[in-house]
Amino acid sequence: MIVFVQTMFGAAAQILMKGGAQSNDGDGIAQLVVAIFTQPKLFAGYCLYGFASVLMIMALKYGELSILYPVLAMTYVWVTGLSLVFFQETLNPWKVAGLSAIVLGVAVLGRSKPAAAAATGSAGPA
Repeated sequence: MIVFVQTMFGAAAQILMKGGAQSNDGDGIAQLVVAIFTQPKLFAGYCLYGFASVLMIMALKYGELSILYPVLAMTYVWVTGLSLVFFQETLNPWKVAGLSAIVLGVAVLGRSKPAAAAATGSAGPA
């Protein structure tokens, strides 16, 4: 559940970073570094991304990597939805197919038994 919430924070962070980057006039690395601290959207995006990273570390401590990383792919789903709203981006059949594959893959993995439960033949406490 932690990594699922993390994906939402990560997606929001990426939207803020894009919005901040679009309002940045400079092209160089030095100008970008300055913009991170002077453009509120960029700064907020990086702070939110840092918080999302802390959530991911917590999830990694307690969860199975083989489950967590596919769930992390849900970030792509949230970013696409937010991009439609905030940046008027469009969907095409290939994007819909890709997003559907991600959601289906996460759903399949979510229904799978944890490795320890599968090895003992039980699904855990009743």
